[in-house]
Amino acid sequence: MKSLTQHLWFEVSGRRGFINITDQVEALVRQSQVQEGLCLVNAMHITASVFINDNESGLHHDYDVWLERLAPHAPTSQYQHNRTGEDNADAHLKRQIMGREVVVAITRGRLDFGPWEQIFYGEFDGNRRKRVLVKIIGE
Repeated sequence: MKSLTQHLWFEVSGRRGFINITDQVEALVRQSQVQEGLCLVNAMHITASVFINDNESGLHHDYDVWLERLAPHAPTSQYQHNRTGEDNADAHLKRQIMGREVVVAITRGRLDFGPWEQIFYGEFDGNRRKRVLVKIIGE
């Protein structure tokens, strides 16, 4: 059994953003030399997300608009969590919708995606450094 654990670090300027991290994860799969196994990619912060979808700018815009409708940032007074001195309750809710992690099969040394699938880091409370855990296990 082989394994590899690495952390990817991101700092998104602005409140929200999406970063395609597929190439970075694929490079780690190659580095691991795992031919058959699993790759976990996990956001290690409760206001960030990792998800799989299409790498299409219109879709990313639609996500941003949709998430803001579901959990608008302002007015910050609408959230009980923000009464603790925070202003990021909406980011916690957005993360809950978009998910914490993804697991992708590794087949013949490559991430085994469906058509158009890519891995993304989603940031909902930016302007600070955050990390993503990548854990690869297999033969």
